[in-house]
Amino acid sequence: MRVEKDFLGEVSIPAKALFGIHSARAADNFPNTEPFELPWYEAIGKVKQACYETILNYRAAIRKEHPDLLEKLRIPEIHILEAMYTAAIEISIGDHFKHFIVPAIQGGAGTSINMNINEIIANRALQIIGAEPGKYSIIDPIETANLFQSTNDVVPTGLTIAIMKLLTKLEDGINTTRLQTETLENRYRDTLRLCYTQMQEAVPGTYGQLFSIYNDAFSRDWWRVSKASERIKQVNLGGGATGTGIAIPRYFIMEVIPNLRKITSQPLAQGENLPDITANFDRFTEVHAILKAHAVNLEKIANDIRLLASDINGKEILLPARQAGSSIMPGKINPVIPEFIISSAHEIYANDQMITTLSGQGTLDLNAYLPSIGRAMIRTLKLLISANRTLKENMLNEIHIDPEAAAQRLFKSPSVTTAISPLVGYNNASKLANKMREENLNIFQANDILKILPTEKLNTLMQPGYLLKKGFTARDIRDFNDEEQ
Repeated sequence: MRVEKDFLGEVSIPAKALFGIHSARAADNFPNTEPFELPWYEAIGKVKQACYETILNYRAAIRKEHPDLLEKLRIPEIHILEAMYTAAIEISIGDHFKHFIVPAIQGGAGTSINMNINEIIANRALQIIGAEPGKYSIIDPIETANLFQSTNDVVPTGLTIAIMKLLTKLEDGINTTRLQTETLENRYRDTLRLCYTQMQEAVPGTYGQLFSIYNDAFSRDWWRVSKASERIKQVNLGGGATGTGIAIPRYFIMEVIPNLRKITSQPLAQGENLPDITANFDRFTEVHAILKAHAVNLEKIANDIRLLASDINGKEILLPARQAGSSIMPGKINPVIPEFIISSAHEIYANDQMITTLSGQGTLDLNAYLPSIGRAMIRTLKLLISANRTLKENMLNEIHIDPEAAAQRLFKSPSVTTAISPLVGYNNASKLANKMREENLNIFQANDILKILPTEKLNTLMQPGYLLKKGFTARDIRDFNDEEQ
């Protein structure tokens, strides 16, 4: 064990641990076991990498122009900066995550997040230069690893990078799922089905039209998500505690974002008003609203297909059998993919409520609830990425529709008479519909009894080409009457 000190006292730390006293106090103060999000951890590693590269460049500029100021500015030696730079790279690829012991839910506006990473960087850099962890007289987590930085600009900038990376992955996932709905739209373009309004039988349609609804919804989702990074790309790195840049070299403020853009390959921009970016989180609220809209569409699609594929509905749609559905009922298969998507959507709705209310809890120059807001943003993105993947791979790719069963259901529904009412009138169509309902007949059988239409004409009117016409024309009425005469 090693003993570390701060102004509150002493804490014993495992000798080889890369975390230190600040992390240990946080883990003790926030005793929950839900882990911090790895994408955010990795993104902060990139932020630190940009900071140390900027300080290295600043050191070179000072050495050239004002060599006598190097010691007064307390800029670390090159080998120490390079060691911290290497440690930051390791964090950016997920290394040393087991030493990140601060849980996801915490107080302190993210200070514990920043300090845990500072301690990992300091102790790992000590190892790189051949010293033991805890030798903070050589590399200190605050004075060295956190040089020219603040929790309040480092941690939200890291969150923005993590979100933008996940947004790109989600954008690709939405488009892949959309392409599959487009395939199904084309495959079932002329496959008749019975439409429903308010859970009741309505008018004729096709499964192609149904999948076109989903295709267009995904197209809107894709467009909105593709624009989300633009709404969130401004960051406050270099602004320090409240965005004013106090106690930070102007060189660092001007150069750190270009270095971060290079490292992340993300179109990041330094906010024009850094205090605004530091204090206000409406950008997270806005982007999550876009994500919530996508969750709404996913739930609608999953719920529709779950209903149409249910035993209650007669299984016109057959879902792929993904796993056994019961520990007691042999052979039972449940719609687990739609259920997963619906469950995910409702967690996203809860996240949206939390992000909205906690963003509003920002007080004056800072929002103390960044850790919870960031956790909810990342969890939502992960859920949406997973939902798109399983919807496409485990359901839409293998979904099957029985055209014959769908047509039989349509032609046995009294609502199908809506298609002929412009030609025979509402009252005659109603007679046909009532006969179908009373005697459990399809439209062809009922018409054979009532003789509302010639059989050949009814057969023509029940073809997809007529049923799917967008409205009727005067010529349709004229042609029908001419044939009747």
